[in-house]
Amino acid sequence: MAALTRDRQILVTLIGICVAVEAVIQFADWGFLEIPRLRQTAYEYGGFWPGLLDNWRPNYTGQPILMFVTYGFLHGGLAHLIVNMLTLWSLGAAVLKRVSVKGFLLLYGGAIIGGAIGYYLLDVGVRPMVGASGALFGLAGGLLAWNYVDRYTYNQGLWPVAQAVVLLIILNLILWWAMSGQLAWETHLGGFFSGWVFAILIDPRPRS
Repeated sequence: MAALTRDRQILVTLIGICVAVEAVIQFADWGFLEIPRLRQTAYEYGGFWPGLLDNWRPNYTGQPILMFVTYGFLHGGLAHLIVNMLTLWSLGAAVLKRVSVKGFLLLYGGAIIGGAIGYYLLDVGVRPMVGASGALFGLAGGLLAWNYVDRYTYNQGLWPVAQAVVLLIILNLILWWAMSGQLAWETHLGGFFSGWVFAILIDPRPRS
């Protein structure tokens, strides 16, 4: 139980950072903090802007590199934050049951960067991208990769893995429609594939 508690501390830390960042921005939105345009400024400095990898001028030195990580700690509001943090707690716990904290961080970090790469390669707009969903789809991709390896090794059939992938695709289509095309599905795709690859590199051994 103590080991599980130590493992969960990394989830509490990640969730705490995201909640603290959104809380400060939300308080400014509500007028409790005299910081005008705080959300817009946070997006300008911490969001992922594809143009910064082309010919845009950054706000500070290193922004084109740091934004590959900082975007994952910003969110588009309370609803966005709550859904992502509940998902992080659930998927993160499942990943930590499979690998160590180090393995989890490698998977999470690889997926958050992979999600940004997917957005850069596939998105054609000029809007910024924020949110932890790229990393979360990476966790899902990692869990499905391990499930694939386990089921393939022990001849248990791969249909459940295919079903899960189809459900993720349907979920993205529904959210894309519900959000009038404002869903960063490119980030989800990049995070998913990155998570799948990193999971195999981190723990390629099948488990019964």
